[in-house]
Amino acid sequence: MRRQHKILIIKLGYSETLAPHMRATCSLGDVFRTTVLLHLFKDDHVTWLTDPAAVPLLEGNPYIDRLLVFDMLSMLQLQQERFDKVINLEKVPGVCALVNRIDAWAHYGFRFDAETGQAQAYERAHEALAVATREDVKRLNDRPWAAVLYSALGHEWQGESYILGYRPAGEAVHDLGFNMHVGKLLPVKAWPMAHWDELEQLCDGRYDISRQQHLDDLTGYMDWVHSCRMLITNDSLGLYLGIAMGRKVLGLFGPTSATEQSPHPGLRIIRPNVDRDCLPCCAAECALGDPCMAHLSPHQVLRAIEEWGVD
Repeated sequence: MRRQHKILIIKLGYSETLAPHMRATCSLGDVFRTTVLLHLFKDDHVTWLTDPAAVPLLEGNPYIDRLLVFDMLSMLQLQQERFDKVINLEKVPGVCALVNRIDAWAHYGFRFDAETGQAQAYERAHEALAVATREDVKRLNDRPWAAVLYSALGHEWQGESYILGYRPAGEAVHDLGFNMHVGKLLPVKAWPMAHWDELEQLCDGRYDISRQQHLDDLTGYMDWVHSCRMLITNDSLGLYLGIAMGRKVLGLFGPTSATEQSPHPGLRIIRPNVDRDCLPCCAAECALGDPCMAHLSPHQVLRAIEEWGVD
């Protein structure tokens, strides 16, 4: 029996792993979908360092032995420990500089370059950094996000999915859940509110519909996702949670990459009926002044619901 390895995963959500965006607040979706990596370390001792906002997404996870909140004290502690592997998935230069000082037999993901003052890739993560920082590479990328992430660790992704430790309360009581809201970073990826209203009118009382709830309560939000048999959602945290909970998830994609979403039997994707070379742009605003998501019609979404069926 092999020795249990000591693993440190650093995913705070301040930078998207495969996108150039960096922020002062946590991207909950990017943190949660990183749990796909835990399949690689089920027999090891895993420490996960994250932002306080993401803690409910990781608490109770059977493959996380120690959950630490990112602050100066936790970083000082980690710099006095020794690990077999340190996996840093944050491209924030200051975080990378701190990570460089953590003792480990092997480092993966992103590091700090003292000459440029920027984040650079460890040996296997060059593809991930290129997809994140080069528009031409991102547009040509035809591999799921999880496959690129696994490659950065020297492994081949075999279809593993996200792992949620929290056990939601209650059962599915709504036919459809309208997961309407997105984060402030990319507001252009939201389906117009008028389209949500029209879709509800087109349903004409045939389905029990619940609109997104508990926006300021992550635990309550997870319970709400669990209460819906099918989730109609923008590209956001709810999409990943719905998959992890075994719900049917209908994802609405325009400016963000649908190709990067990991194929899953519980996920179907709908795109706008537009032919534009700029997609996926991953931009905060539409350069054309005509957001592509407005061209994804409620009739198109309703057909997808009816073809798939709510059960």
